[in-house]
Amino acid sequence: MPRSSRPAEPTPATSPARSAGAFVAAVDAALRAAGDPDRADQERRYLKSDLVHYGVTVPALRRIVRTEVRAAGPLAHDRVVAAVLLLWDEPATDPVHERRAAAVELLEMDVGLLAPDDLPVLERLLRESRTWALVDNLAASVVGPLLEAHPEALDVLDRWVADDDVWLRRAALLALLVPLREGRGDWERFAGYADRLLEEREFFIRKAIGWVLRDTSRRRPELVAAWLAPRTGRASGVTVREAVKRLPDATRTELLVAYREHRPARLA
Repeated sequence: MPRSSRPAEPTPATSPARSAGAFVAAVDAALRAAGDPDRADQERRYLKSDLVHYGVTVPALRRIVRTEVRAAGPLAHDRVVAAVLLLWDEPATDPVHERRAAAVELLEMDVGLLAPDDLPVLERLLRESRTWALVDNLAASVVGPLLEAHPEALDVLDRWVADDDVWLRRAALLALLVPLREGRGDWERFAGYADRLLEEREFFIRKAIGWVLRDTSRRRPELVAAWLAPRTGRASGVTVREAVKRLPDATRTELLVAYREHRPARLA
């Protein structure tokens, strides 16, 4: 959405950060009330997380954010970004997983307000996430739609896919996911990234490549099979097993056999 169509920004007397404060306080209070200490402990162990966890379920968290957005009224761009950063960064000494997840949910809801000059903030959030539980939605549901609306900024993914940060590399792949799942999108860009990363040893990269291939095959199975066939000798088992899940039986069988035999697949 062009900046000119955004709602009017707050006046100087009510700065974005100040306006966002009450909204963030309401979200945090509701999250705390919905928390479950036992669930918090389980989540922290499952995610191997260093963050504080309240133990709020994903559906409950989404309801809370949407309820507080409705109560706050339309949020302009600067107020959204201010709220996101307050949720993400505070408390500074003990950041909270659910607050960060709420920040991602808020960005998803208001992604139409974002523009390419917001990408540095999104990159910071991706780098600081350090878990798929935050990175995946940020990449697929925030960065992806932003770049689809502003294709002139797609080159940022070329830098991310070469970054030393595994989560930024994963984000470069998943930012292309949704359009490919829907039978459109930038297949050539994804295919180039996937080929470049195919022999990575990082599980979360291997899984992401397979995930995007699997979802692309919903609409274009022949495209995915043809891309994967000459690469079954290079791809990891994690990638191949995920990628073939939706392919026809005969194609899936040949690709799996070729992977086990460390050779290119021979498709009919």
